[in-house]
Amino acid sequence: MSLVVRATPPLGWNSWDCYGSTVTEEEVLANARFMAERLLPSGWDTVVVDICWYEPAARAHGYNDDPDLVLDEYGQLLPAPNRFPSSVGGKGFAPLAAEIHGLGLRFGVHMMRGIPRQAVDRDLPVAGTPWTAREIADTSSVCPWNPNNYGLNHDHPGAQEYYDAQIRLLASWGVDFIKGDDFLYPYQAREIEAYAEAIERAGRPIELSLSPGRELSMANLPHLREHSSMWRISDDLWDRWEDVEAQFTRLARWAPHSGPDGWADADMLPLGRIGIRAERGDDRMCRLTPAEQQTMMTLWAIARSPLMVGGDLPTSPPDTIDLLTNRDVLGVLSSSKDNREVLRDGDLIVWTATATAPEHPGARYAAVFWLGGKPKRLTVPLLSIGATPTDRLTELWTGKTLAPNHLDLALELEPHGSLMLRLS
Repeated sequence: MSLVVRATPPLGWNSWDCYGSTVTEEEVLANARFMAERLLPSGWDTVVVDICWYEPAARAHGYNDDPDLVLDEYGQLLPAPNRFPSSVGGKGFAPLAAEIHGLGLRFGVHMMRGIPRQAVDRDLPVAGTPWTAREIADTSSVCPWNPNNYGLNHDHPGAQEYYDAQIRLLASWGVDFIKGDDFLYPYQAREIEAYAEAIERAGRPIELSLSPGRELSMANLPHLREHSSMWRISDDLWDRWEDVEAQFTRLARWAPHSGPDGWADADMLPLGRIGIRAERGDDRMCRLTPAEQQTMMTLWAIARSPLMVGGDLPTSPPDTIDLLTNRDVLGVLSSSKDNREVLRDGDLIVWTATATAPEHPGARYAAVFWLGGKPKRLTVPLLSIGATPTDRLTELWTGKTLAPNHLDLALELEPHGSLMLRLS
């Protein structure tokens, strides 16, 4: 089977939060080298080049209205050579992918649903077929926020052939991961099926991540599991507390249905240095407080969401790297089950899970969140976090052992703060 779903949630870096549509080969490699040296030992292994890698004049803070894209003779996208010089001479992303693979990492790219309008305007041929781009395009199906593509008419056999050729090209370059965009809002069932079929036919194991979730319906769960590796459950998330807070409700719905047959994705982690040439905001460090950043990581881990960090790794502060490489917290992400919200009492939220790692037999996890805007002293009944008076309670971010008072646990949490407990 060519469509890959990992047994544990993927961990990687994506260029979107720091470079938007403008990332260069040099910047990708700088992040890949940093990841290989500092994050790979903790399981971070995927490097993803986000949108517009085929546009020489891509800019920060939005998209060009009528962009000139780099296409081959069959309307397939090629890397912009001014930004990715190793692609010159028709090499595509093969040299960059090879270098990233040489670091022990996986290589991914962003792809928009459909076919470039530029290919349709030129009526370019579809590789290996008697048809042309104009015959297979659905010009009524357009992305509301990006001007590059039309959808495909899947009543025409050439539409599948176009996707087959696209994935064959990506596979020949060594692509391991595709972030497929404009597939979920509105839900594009036939496009998803055709894309998954193209991956199956390509013969190279590839993960397929679908975006953007917006308010994704649970009714689509069986279809998502059959045709993708992971799927977004929200629109783009940025370094604002309201964005993080909104994911509590979404993840409470989706986490119990997430697992090795497909991962519900709470979106990228806008941590570290972001906004360098991004769609939103200017060059900055993440505006979430340290407590809010820890809460985001705690929620993503206990809910088993894929982790895709968006900050520029080489110029992010050491505290960010420490947050991304806490082995005990990442162990919750990779080795737990029955992950779910068990208590919501105003601004107090509790999640629990069962440990599955052999080094922690019989252990459970509990994440306690305080969503209030002021510091809070809490007395949490042990029963509410799945603990007993005889359990050893270890806080995983600090490594400290907490001492309950018989049937209760007294806690002090910062505004929007959290802690992650292992109960053993």
